[in-house]
Amino acid sequence: MVTRRRLLQCSTMAAGAAVFPGVASALADADYTIDIAPYSLEVAPRRFIKTIAYNQQVPGPLLRLKEGVPVTIDVANHSGNEEVVHWHGLFLPSDVDGAMEEGTPAVPPGSKARYTYTPRPAGFRWYHTHTFAGGDFKKGLYTGQEGFLMIEPRENAARYDQEFFLALHDFGANLEGSGDGSMNPAYDVSTINGRTLGFGEPLRVKQGQRVLLHVLNSSATEPHWLAFAGHQLRVVALDGNKVPQPKVVPMLRLSPAERVCVEVEMDRPGVWVLGEVRKHVMAAGMGIVVEYAGSSGKPQWQQPEKLVWDYLQFGAASDASAAESKAIEVPLVFQSKFAGHGAMDEWMINGKSYPKTDTVALTRGQRYRLMFINKSQDDHPVHLHRHTFELKKMAGRDTSGILKDTVLVTAGTQAEVEFTADNPGLTLFHCHQQNHMDMGFMMLFRYA
Repeated sequence: MVTRRRLLQCSTMAAGAAVFPGVASALADADYTIDIAPYSLEVAPRRFIKTIAYNQQVPGPLLRLKEGVPVTIDVANHSGNEEVVHWHGLFLPSDVDGAMEEGTPAVPPGSKARYTYTPRPAGFRWYHTHTFAGGDFKKGLYTGQEGFLMIEPRENAARYDQEFFLALHDFGANLEGSGDGSMNPAYDVSTINGRTLGFGEPLRVKQGQRVLLHVLNSSATEPHWLAFAGHQLRVVALDGNKVPQPKVVPMLRLSPAERVCVEVEMDRPGVWVLGEVRKHVMAAGMGIVVEYAGSSGKPQWQQPEKLVWDYLQFGAASDASAAESKAIEVPLVFQSKFAGHGAMDEWMINGKSYPKTDTVALTRGQRYRLMFINKSQDDHPVHLHRHTFELKKMAGRDTSGILKDTVLVTAGTQAEVEFTADNPGLTLFHCHQQNHMDMGFMMLFRYA
């Protein structure tokens, strides 16, 4: 029985952030409900993948929230595993952010939880599972547990004739050996919105329309390169944040957890393919048909000659006063440790693997410069929870104005970002590749 005292406790918690399994059904109706349960996903005609999904769909439902307006979301866990939902890219208290390492309670199998929070900042975010998978490729981000999260701004947003949300995701993971004997996940199927190229409905457009594409890489481990045959892509936002210099590019690169928003002028009538640039990944299914009204025929693809991408083209000129920055420098060195033939590498930050990694103390209001020193032979898409950082230097090149929550630090290079410690509470930092995170690539910041 839920007592009056318990209801008052819940109401008090809801004023900030609350997660309390088992009592959600006794409270007022939530704004949204997410049901975590086994699901058989048809990725191609009569080809099914058994996975876990939100609300019996992959990706999960699009949640459109309003910046600054409190929202309540119920989560029911009908999977056989302990679960938690992370609200990626939002400035939330630690106990509702959705990372157990920060103190958000897990949702046990057969239980419910309620998340109440005030969403900010505006922009394209996402939500996903944040659990340990290890070598079980039926858990964590290897499943279909991801969904789009759009935080609508207080002011009027730009208007488009249409907008489409696209999630890039890989299924059917298995371990494959690399040249040094360590193991990494490889995939049987690559999808856009849970479907392989040619299966399901195309994106239907009309000549003269201006379309906005919101693209998410929700893969557990794989980067993806995306091009739109016959069309150019004008990048207007990275990780949901407007870029200082929008640019027209021939293709996109998204590491795991990154989002890119692009404008497309629909000025080439026909039937086209929007898909992965690398031939073997498109052959695994990653593509979607875009069909103009009144057009028919075989979808057309134009193979780019080379892979092209550079964060810095979207940045503003580096401020000359940057050298006088009062940000406190925090060096973070990334290295791997060979765990033996047939095993995945172990990962370290400053020589230590989680949970033995150091916990760095932050002072509220202070500016910090994180120095990502990648001494490994792998690229790392690193993510900082509950904050947004500004790119300052990538592989020796200065920049400013690009705001992100995830950035790819390529092998053997150094990247530097700055953020202001303005959201007290435990804050998780980790590589967003599921296998790297599971094998120790995590650490916590805490506010002093």
